[in-house]
Amino acid sequence: MIGKLVFFCGKMGAGKSTKSKQVAIDRNAVLISEDEWLAALYPGKIATLKDYVTYSSLLKPLVRKHVQRILLTGTNVVMDFPANTQTQRAWFSSLVFEVGAEHELIYLQVSNEQCLKQLAQRRIEQPERAAFDTKEVFNHITQYFEEPRKDEGLNMIVVTENT
Repeated sequence: MIGKLVFFCGKMGAGKSTKSKQVAIDRNAVLISEDEWLAALYPGKIATLKDYVTYSSLLKPLVRKHVQRILLTGTNVVMDFPANTQTQRAWFSSLVFEVGAEHELIYLQVSNEQCLKQLAQRRIEQPERAAFDTKEVFNHITQYFEEPRKDEGLNMIVVTENT
């Protein structure tokens, strides 16, 4: 039996990390957080969006093989990595396709206003992120967000602010 991969789509501040932690607990799954891996492997190196893209792309080949090996043991994996563009979602699709694993995309469909409120709260709770969790960064990153579409062939669950 092969494990199932769960991953998330949602704008910055939508609650992907919070939801991923809860899903991992609920499903007794291994949680892999991109933020944690990037901070551990590249401390102090990510100051801009360009830095993030560079280091994230260096991390993905290692993470891909690691996750596939875990899935092949029959263990479920929850990935707190963004699936916010078609390209990112295609990466997840290829990851599971290569090993024949099932997947689930949880799309957190949250308004910009709610995301900004949650970012403001995160700045208080995690002051080390305050420089990055701003309205300006949110607006910049949100321009790249691509809502998932049915024709992408993903097993998707949509979670709205009211559910």
